[in-house]
Amino acid sequence: MDSSAPAEVDPDATGVSFRPAEATDLSELVSMLADDPLGAKREAWGDPLPLGYTEAFEAIRKDPNNELVVAVLGDHLVGMLQITFIPYLTYQGRWRALIEGVRIASNARSKGLGAAMIGWAVQRARDRNCVMVQLTTDRAREDALRFYERLGFVASHHGMKLHL
Repeated sequence: MDSSAPAEVDPDATGVSFRPAEATDLSELVSMLADDPLGAKREAWGDPLPLGYTEAFEAIRKDPNNELVVAVLGDHLVGMLQITFIPYLTYQGRWRALIEGVRIASNARSKGLGAAMIGWAVQRARDRNCVMVQLTTDRAREDALRFYERLGFVASHHGMKLHL
């Protein structure tokens, strides 16, 4: 395979399925977000969850240009991502898809589920007639950077953030 060509994963081969996140998934989703060194510093998983998580979930659920999606294997929630569809004036007014909050449960990694989930999201962007899919990942996540490059993503821009 050409190293610049995106890796293709057949979701049927992994047995994973995708669906919109439900309110009953929220605690497990926050747990996944908190289950790494970076997430552990910024997330507050506990019982009860801070109200901000429920408010954000409802805002995402009500917005037709936002989808919070979970990956399910058997009866187990094994992954999540948020995909946001953004209109732009560039590219002749075409839309972009932004992928954020990608997580695979720690006990389900290295089984092709992440590639299947990203493949699903890219197809979803195609279905919405997006001109591109973009995402960011923390530079400290070296494995994630290699993963996205293997899937065909290119570090074409220098991203910057200002925390408020």
